[in-house]
Amino acid sequence: MAANFEFMLDLSSPIYCLDLKSTDPYFNLAVDEYLLKQRNENFLVISVNDSSVVTGKHQVAHREINTKYAFEHSIPLIRRISGGGTVYHDTGNLNFSFVLNSSEGKQIDFRKYTLPVITFLDSLGITAQLEGRNDLKANGLKISGNAEHVFRNRVLHHGTLLFRADLDILRNVLRRDTSAYTTRAVISNPSPVGNLSDMIKHAGFDGIKNFRSEMRGWFLKNQPQIQNFDLTEKETEAIRSLALSKYRSWEWNYAYGPEYMFVNKFTAFGKESFCMLKVNDGIITECEAGGTGRFIQATGRLVGLRHMPEDLLALFNEENIDRTEIDVFDFF
Repeated sequence: MAANFEFMLDLSSPIYCLDLKSTDPYFNLAVDEYLLKQRNENFLVISVNDSSVVTGKHQVAHREINTKYAFEHSIPLIRRISGGGTVYHDTGNLNFSFVLNSSEGKQIDFRKYTLPVITFLDSLGITAQLEGRNDLKANGLKISGNAEHVFRNRVLHHGTLLFRADLDILRNVLRRDTSAYTTRAVISNPSPVGNLSDMIKHAGFDGIKNFRSEMRGWFLKNQPQIQNFDLTEKETEAIRSLALSKYRSWEWNYAYGPEYMFVNKFTAFGKESFCMLKVNDGIITECEAGGTGRFIQATGRLVGLRHMPEDLLALFNEENIDRTEIDVFDFF
């Protein structure tokens, strides 16, 4: 299929292609925000992230992630500035971002900004379609999640391409049963997923590096306005600072977002127990519990704590409560 990018932006404007070497998801998400808000040019960013869960701006973090699995496997959760649902990243997943100037009122357009990727995949013999609001699917399987964010007259559209992601980890780290949570937050819509590596019949594609190189080369070949680009040392330092102050912070990743209520029933101290938590700005503001006297006494001290495993573990250690008596992850 011949590529036609006239739909995408004014052809008199160049697009700068940044092929990020970093695999740090905190830094790479900060790159998107920096280019959106601190630069005025058009960009295409291609990157790969280490294992992480990336949640939408308006979601409740614990509702989207399997907190126990993520905690035990040291998989970080990071909030992005765009909306939409939660996705899993690892080094088998290729990320793309368009940061573009756009006319007011016309910035949000998932079909427009996914069409270049669909066209690229078509060149590999893969027929992909945009389904729903923001998913790309091929062979009936989700291969890409997409999200957008508008800043003044600019739009950030970024998405994933599952090439050879660890689908077992993906399925385990994303929460399946969200019934314990009540919230007005945006929810994710899980779909069966598949890897592009299983769909591409191409001898040269033995890894993500080849796929990444092919995608970058395709854009450079089919879009004359694309020019290679790299960050200056000053820009890199500014992005590192943003990554540290925002994208690595508990306040952004977990405390940001709508209030929620968590209710669960489980066994504690050998007796059927229940706990109801209300959480606002990441802090437990109310707690109701039923069970043994010792359980009620311990959970009564949860108010004022962050709704985080490490905070609850510290409290239970103070109370000399063994994990065989109360499993901290029953509160998530």
